[in-house]
Amino acid sequence: MVKIRLKRMGAKKTPFYRIVVADSRYPRDGRFIEQIGTYNPLTNPSTINVDNEKAAKWLGQGAQPTDTVKELLKISGAIK
Repeated sequence: MVKIRLKRMGAKKTPFYRIVVADSRYPRDGRFIEQIGTYNPLTNPSTINVDNEKAAKWLGQGAQPTDTVKELLKISGAIK
C-alpha cells in the first residue's frame, strides 16, 4: 500500500519534515518513492510547500495520506 506521509529531518529538538510518497512497509525515515513537499512547524506561521500536481497525481493513483498530511494538503489546496 502506498502512503503519503511525513519524513522527519533536522536535528534534535528542531524538526523539519519532508512530505514523501512511500510504501507503507518501509520505515518512517527510510526509503521513499518521491518527495512532493516540505513542512516546517518551527516558523511562525508554519511553512508548507507542496507540489500540488504531484500530490494530485499520487492521490489519483490511490495513495493514502496520513491524517497529518491530509490536513497539510487541505491547507495547501491539493485536496478540496
